[in-house]
Amino acid sequence: MPLSRIDPARYSLLLTGKVESFCRAFVGLGLPTPQVFASPPLGYRLRAEFRMWHTGGRLDYAMFDPADPRRAVPVDDFPPAVDLIRALMPKLRERLQAEESLRRRIFQVEFLTTLKGEALVSLIYHRRLDAEWEAAAQMLAADLGVQLVGRSRGQKIVIGRDWLEEEIEVDGLYLRTRQTEGGFTQPNGEVNRAMLGWARAQVAGQGGDLLELYCGNGNFTVALAPLFGKALATELSKTSVAAARWGLEANGVGNVALARMASNEISAALARERAFRRLHEQNIDLDAYRFSTLFVDPPRAGLDAPTLALARGFDRVLYISCNPVTLLENVGTILSTHRIVAAAVFDQFPYTEHLESGLLLERREPRG
Repeated sequence: MPLSRIDPARYSLLLTGKVESFCRAFVGLGLPTPQVFASPPLGYRLRAEFRMWHTGGRLDYAMFDPADPRRAVPVDDFPPAVDLIRALMPKLRERLQAEESLRRRIFQVEFLTTLKGEALVSLIYHRRLDAEWEAAAQMLAADLGVQLVGRSRGQKIVIGRDWLEEEIEVDGLYLRTRQTEGGFTQPNGEVNRAMLGWARAQVAGQGGDLLELYCGNGNFTVALAPLFGKALATELSKTSVAAARWGLEANGVGNVALARMASNEISAALARERAFRRLHEQNIDLDAYRFSTLFVDPPRAGLDAPTLALARGFDRVLYISCNPVTLLENVGTILSTHRIVAAAVFDQFPYTEHLESGLLLERREPRG
C-alpha cells in the first residue's frame, strides 16, 4: 500500500466503494444489507514490518512500491500504525544506527503491539547473533520498555518474552488473549473489537453447542464459547493451540475442548469416517455434543469440500472471511440448504482493496 494513498479525507468514499463492490458480488444470493464497521482512518495497525535499508553508513526503514517492487522507499513515519509503534520507530532506528553490534547485517524489523499498550520488537539478521549482540539487545529492550526477539537463520534469542497479553472490552467483558511473536494476530484492534461484538450478537440466545474451526489463538473462542452449553475448537498450529489454551484459562472459560486438528480431519471424525487417537487421548467424546452452530474463520483459500459438506449439516453457520472471492464460492455451494440471514463488512485494511466480511447462514428447514 503506497503511503500516498492514505488520505483520511477520502476514507469514507473508499470504504463505500468497497462495500458496493462486495454487495454487487452477492447479487442474486439473497444478501441482506450488511452492517458496515469502519476503521479509524489513522493509527489503526497494531502490527508493522519494515525492511532495514543500508545506504553507506545510514540505516532507514523501507517499504517497496507495488508499481516498482525493486525500488525501496525510505519511511520516516507510518501513519497507519498505532501511536506506540510511531513513537518507537525513531528511537529504535537511532539506537540501531548508533550501535554496530545491533546494526550490522540487520535485514528487517517487525513491531507487534496491543490495545493494552504492550510492545514486542523483532530484529531479523543475515548473520549469527553473538553474546555482544545479546548484551546490547538487553540494554535496548530495557531502554525502550519492550519485549525483544532477535532472529537469524536457525536462531532465536528472546529478551523478556516472545508474546504479549492483549485485553479487549466487548459487551462489558474484558477478554484476554496471548499474541505470540510470529503467530497470526488481528492487525486492526478496533475492527477486531467490532468483529467480536457482531459475532456474539449473531449467536446470542441460540443455545446448543458450538463447533469452531481455525480457532487460532482463541480470539473468537473466548468471546463465543460462553454463549453455548459446550464448545469444541480446533486448530492445527502448535503455537496457536498453546496461546488458545492460555486464553481459555485466563478468561475462566471452562466449557471448551481444544483439539489440534485440521478442518478436514474433524469433518471426517464427525462423519464417523475415521477415528482419531488425538480425540481419544484428550477424552473428547463427539457423541456428547449437540452442535447447533458452526463457526469458521478460514484462511484466504476458504473451506475445503469435506468442511463444506460438514457445514450443510448445521442449523447455523457463522462465517468470517478474509477473502470475498472464496466466501462467494463457498456460500454458493450451501445455499441449497441454507439462506443468508445477516451480513457485515469489516474494514481491517483501509486504503486497500482488502475487505473482511461476515455472514450468518441458517438452514431453510431445521433438522428433523
